[in-house]
Amino acid sequence: MNRYLTLDDVEVDGLSVLVRSDLNVPLEGREVGDDFRIRAALPTLERLVADGADVTVCSHLGRPKGVEPGLSLEPVAARMRELSEYQVGFESGGDITVLENTRFLDGETSNDTATAEKLADGFDFFVQDAFGSVHRAHASTVGVAEILRSAAGPLLDAELQALGRLLDDADHPYTVVLGGAKVSDKLGVIENLLPKVDRMLIGGGMCFTFLAAQGIDVGESMVEESMLDTVGDLASDDKIVLPIDVVVADRFAEDSEHRVVPVSAIPDGWMGLDIGPETSDEFARNVVDSASVFWNGPMGVFEWRPYRGGTEAVAKAIGDCPGFTAVGGGDSVAALRLLGLEDTVSHVSTGGGAGLELLEGQILPGVQVLERWVG
Repeated sequence: MNRYLTLDDVEVDGLSVLVRSDLNVPLEGREVGDDFRIRAALPTLERLVADGADVTVCSHLGRPKGVEPGLSLEPVAARMRELSEYQVGFESGGDITVLENTRFLDGETSNDTATAEKLADGFDFFVQDAFGSVHRAHASTVGVAEILRSAAGPLLDAELQALGRLLDDADHPYTVVLGGAKVSDKLGVIENLLPKVDRMLIGGGMCFTFLAAQGIDVGESMVEESMLDTVGDLASDDKIVLPIDVVVADRFAEDSEHRVVPVSAIPDGWMGLDIGPETSDEFARNVVDSASVFWNGPMGVFEWRPYRGGTEAVAKAIGDCPGFTAVGGGDSVAALRLLGLEDTVSHVSTGGGAGLELLEGQILPGVQVLERWVG
């Protein structure tokens, strides 16, 4: 039994419903640059409308300090209007009404009671569907849910079920692939998941801290000096798989000179910007042979074609894996979309930080608050 209500437990016909979605999308001028999160949020909003609810949606966008017109949700409402079969209004009107950026409110990030009461005013019910924000105790994620009877939306429920499976009920062999720049960003996930997995593949910039901790000269590659002792202890676990070759560059630029070298032969003054082809093949074999896979973080600077090979190999292998596969983190999801592979994954997560905190074993306040309405 869930520790929270879902929309299957609630009759919303005739109710005025406030939904917290994650509409924190990149803007290019006054237009949405990537509508992935809008497309993910819409099915819940449209379901509520179809079920007879009067629907209003709120979200943050960026990190404004007070009101910043350049971070208005008006372009989000405009894109939603193009995508939805229902009428979408901004701040008033429509089958779905989009409120202005919640972080324009002074008390949003401090979970101020008066701010939460202002958001909740006039509504009968609250639906928390913003997985990407439930790790933050804000007025729009926790405060409103303390006031209004509340349920988890379908997107949030799906995220918790999928990532919860990786925490407690993963089929084996179970492989985790981690990349990105910093070990410190993933340390909690490494420590919490390492006892549960069969192998953990480490790529991206973070692999060079692991290699340096083993006494390997990594040239000018990124190394977190403060993490060397911690990483040295972790690297002794035989479940951790590190690169055997890398793509190095003479400078950090798309048009830099580059070559493939063993990790033990990185030239002085050069930096690693991707895992090498032998490592890519090994990582891909491990992924395809798995029953469960979680991937967070690219294997290199995938935005630049010379350093995309490792990320592409992992992404294609996840698509070929017959088991349960989940991908989280903005860069990993962006890589899937760039490669046209997002439909080949069992679960594509909309939340980066929230997903990592869940897999670290942390309590998510925006989920915990929903428990008060069960029973």
